[in-house]
Amino acid sequence: MRFVETIRNIWTIEELRKRLLVTFMLVAVYRLGCYVVLPGISPADLDALSNFTNKSGLMQLLDMFSGGAFSQASIFALGIMPYITASIVIQLLGMVLPSFQKMQREGESGRQKLNQYTRYLTVLILLLQGPAYLVNLQVQVSAAGGGATMGFWTLAFLTVILAAGSMFIMWLGERITDRGIGNGISFIILVGIIARLPGALFYEFTSRLPGSTGAQGGLIMFIVELVLLFAVTVGAVLLVQGTRKVPVQYAKRIIGNRQYGGQRQYIPLKVNAAGVMPIIFAQAIMFVPITLAGFGNRSANSFVAAFSDINGFWYNFVYFLMIVAFTYFYTAITVRPTNIAEDLKRNNGFIPGVKPGKPTADYLDSIMSRITLPGSLFLGIVAVLPAFARFFGISQNFAQFFGGTSLLILVGVVLDTLQQIESHLMMHHYDGLMKNGKIKGRTTGSAY
Repeated sequence: MRFVETIRNIWTIEELRKRLLVTFMLVAVYRLGCYVVLPGISPADLDALSNFTNKSGLMQLLDMFSGGAFSQASIFALGIMPYITASIVIQLLGMVLPSFQKMQREGESGRQKLNQYTRYLTVLILLLQGPAYLVNLQVQVSAAGGGATMGFWTLAFLTVILAAGSMFIMWLGERITDRGIGNGISFIILVGIIARLPGALFYEFTSRLPGSTGAQGGLIMFIVELVLLFAVTVGAVLLVQGTRKVPVQYAKRIIGNRQYGGQRQYIPLKVNAAGVMPIIFAQAIMFVPITLAGFGNRSANSFVAAFSDINGFWYNFVYFLMIVAFTYFYTAITVRPTNIAEDLKRNNGFIPGVKPGKPTADYLDSIMSRITLPGSLFLGIVAVLPAFARFFGISQNFAQFFGGTSLLILVGVVLDTLQQIESHLMMHHYDGLMKNGKIKGRTTGSAY
């Protein structure tokens, strides 16, 4: 009954109702575009590409983020990932280049300039990735017996279509942010991930039925998998929401002839301040051996073979270590205790028992170092869980939802969206989505 009442309350608020309808319509446009195939691609060619993506960990991951558009050779095949890559590059440049740091401090005007640079860089990345995708498509289809042949002008024409498709997705994401609910770019990624879940779940269910080829454990094993998936999801929620609160006391102020006491607040330091960025960085590096393996012969004892097997020990061990290292690196460049200490001193605030200035910065740095270690270890464990799932016989498609970037993005975006819906309900004096407490979204400053 409470759920029905909450839905009724959501529908009662006109602004929230319009935002939800706009979001659903724009998402429907995106999903429809995922099935619009590039000109000149036949159904036989699509079958060959689909078989290839089911065998390759890299291609399967790209296909998941594009909601199946990658394997469908759709006009949206490149998805939103080029824009995310450009955003990450601009964000990193803002940490090392003074000119970009200045634009970050200029407020709205600086943000608009950075967004414009991000779009330019996205177009450049698309002009590089488009031909690479088309050449790879031609090679894989030809190897599978297809007949996809592309000349120079065909490649140029299809590259323009792919670039326009990705830019259109970016435009849809911005419209969802402005007129819909939640962060549009993150929501599109979420939709692409969820779109693969029903098919993966159905395949896993049918593969466990008695009489199926390679069936092990039956329906009992399928129920156990669902319970484990629920437990992993709960752990991801705790990782996203985990914080360490540092008390801050603000000095007394005299306004007019009256004296007001200091206000006590808290600085929420995230256990996982880096979000999913360490996994994205580590995956980008670990994909290099897989890419190199495609250009040569992979012997059983070769270095490239060991690090291109996504189910192997050395791949996942190095992957885990890189995530831990990148977590510390990204946390160090995003959470700066020195800036926090300066802001506190400027606003007459202090941490009880700690002197302002450098002692405060050192104190915050020590806390971040302590809470980042368990956060990085947990993040690394979540990232390698799909490999353990595949080891115990879970299908490749369904195993992707047991951890990694897909699970963390799914949890983070859902929490952010629910938090915005709850804020609309509370603003109109309705009960929130939860019976007790409030939903906490991500506050890491990154939408991905």
